[in-house]
Amino acid sequence: MKIHLIGIGGIGISALAQYYLAKNNQVSGSDLCSSEITELLKSKGADIFIGANKEENISKDLDLVIYSPAIEKDNPELKKAIGLGINTASYPEALGKITEKYFTIAVSGAHGKSTTTSMISIILARAGLNPTVFLGTKLKEFGNSNFRLGGQIDDNLKNLNFKFCDSKSKILVIEADEYKSSFLNYFPEIIVLTNIEEEHLDYYGSLDNILEVFEQYILRLPDNGYLIYNSDDKNISKLDFSQKSFTKIGYSNKDKEIEDIRKVLKVPGLHNASNALAAFKAVRALGLNENEILSGLSDYCGAWRRFEIKNVSLNQKDIILVSDYAHHPTEIEATLKAAREKWENKKIWAVFQPHQKQRTSFLFDKIVDSFAKSSVDKVILLPIYDVAGRDNKEIQDNISSEKLCEEINKKGKSALYIENFIKAREFLIDNLENGDILFIMGAGDIYDLDKMLST
Repeated sequence: MKIHLIGIGGIGISALAQYYLAKNNQVSGSDLCSSEITELLKSKGADIFIGANKEENISKDLDLVIYSPAIEKDNPELKKAIGLGINTASYPEALGKITEKYFTIAVSGAHGKSTTTSMISIILARAGLNPTVFLGTKLKEFGNSNFRLGGQIDDNLKNLNFKFCDSKSKILVIEADEYKSSFLNYFPEIIVLTNIEEEHLDYYGSLDNILEVFEQYILRLPDNGYLIYNSDDKNISKLDFSQKSFTKIGYSNKDKEIEDIRKVLKVPGLHNASNALAAFKAVRALGLNENEILSGLSDYCGAWRRFEIKNVSLNQKDIILVSDYAHHPTEIEATLKAAREKWENKKIWAVFQPHQKQRTSFLFDKIVDSFAKSSVDKVILLPIYDVAGRDNKEIQDNISSEKLCEEINKKGKSALYIENFIKAREFLIDNLENGDILFIMGAGDIYDLDKMLST
């Protein structure tokens, strides 16, 4: 097949591109900017078009055009494909078709998806179960990629207690995102549910709507399926799945396994222990024994931009730089708490890029509190990362990083607004001291500041 992917540099859709390449399809794609991911895809044989999406990137001999959920309906490439009668599918629709072919483990929740998916994948790979994996981050264990091509598990089937359907003797592990109800396209046999929070309110509008869609998603499980859920989460407890006959397995930080997990886990924080416990319970459902699972968890050393620790030298000062994707208040709070647990007596700086103005508006007070209540010594705020097509104009002038900074300072925490990455780099080089801990946090292009400081 000849397949074109619009927004191919995205962390999810790029894994899909790698899947098609691994299956010997001819793959092309477009994205606004080049990145490490687009370079990786080029090295694997994809034709990449960088810059504004153009009609000429779509040829009539294409069999399928896939687009990111972030792509607008008036996108010139998508319109051209539809006009030519080429089959089109969103990323979730295309991935959903793949889930039908595999025994699928889908990891969902507002936070912890990437880490939990990574942990499950490493455990399964180490145990010889050869999973295919779609990740929302990159793993060193998978060649610094967000994708792993697996295959048949053959003889290992006989060692499992779980009854696989013969037609689904290959395992697929995916992150199942709730954005725009994407996960309603998937057909999992196991769902791992880490937590539910008020996320993507620009789409859902309210927590009640979020809970309703999560219920619809969970009810897609087959009768012989498994739901692995966080029984400590207050919003998950509001869901009603009592009438379904699939197996329900709750997990809690009070569970006896948590101590053994924390002994072997190399990444800090109770939130990571909880993610590891979710992975433990999910893989246990497949019949793996505890020693095999703990051995796999001990191999997990962290993922790209998930508490990713680097030693850097800035102006002849040795600094520990930690790159982290945290952008929701709960993630910020958990990450900074883990930081203080790990570096009890060190000076900790947090440089944060808020994500999308409308989203920042919804979460404004919680973002302020997540920093104000933390034990970090200094907070630096960068301009809000703009997400094309996701903000309404009424919010543009009413929300800013400067206002976040003002409120954080009012609550007694030292916060500073810096207007761009270049000035932030200069300020940090001048003011960081030998041995300081520097967190670079956010889900936008703040990774560019990470690279400016670490290369």
